[in-house]
Amino acid sequence: MKEIISELNAVRRSVGSRRMPAGEARTVVLQRTYDAPIEDVWDAITNPERIPRWFMPVSGDLREGGRFQLEGNAGGEILQCKAPDLLKVTWEYGGEVSEVEVRLTPEGAERTRFHLEHAAVVDPERWQTFGPGAVGVGWDGALLGLALHLRGGEISDDERANFHNSPEGRKFLTASSIAWGAANRAAGATEEEAAAAVENTTKFYVPEPS
Repeated sequence: MKEIISELNAVRRSVGSRRMPAGEARTVVLQRTYDAPIEDVWDAITNPERIPRWFMPVSGDLREGGRFQLEGNAGGEILQCKAPDLLKVTWEYGGEVSEVEVRLTPEGAERTRFHLEHAAVVDPERWQTFGPGAVGVGWDGALLGLALHLRGGEISDDERANFHNSPEGRKFLTASSIAWGAANRAAGATEEEAAAAVENTTKFYVPEPS
């Protein structure tokens, strides 16, 4: 448990906004450094044989201009794929379209700065209810999986399916939700707004056992 909480603490989170064609978008940003060369990190996030080892199975025409589909989750168009440092896609799920951009920057020969931004035009009431943790918690899980993979590990199908219900997973998701509450406050949310969003997000990701 100490290991995955340490991985959670390695991430810098921020919340902002920017214009998109569909309107004013909210953004969540995650940044951290991996102890791996940029070529290895790039291959891990773009190679369809490696993506399922840390994220989820993917199919499609995985090149710039093509489309991808994550099994049981989002699909979208690959807007930019510039090896080894820029990947930008649409993120289409539940009838909504947002954008995810990943930028990689080498920090010496064996370390890579990872920067992910997810931008979405969000219904104000839903943002008030859940805040940035609605998507941020999921991305924290992805960055954890990538960290374990880059160190030679692999997430099994059983581990992925049961993570939310395991004691370790529940603690991780709760801690992630709290971290996004802090990022929300830093971006201007009141204590009351941030606390309510953390409570609702935590209940969504970590429901009480039935």
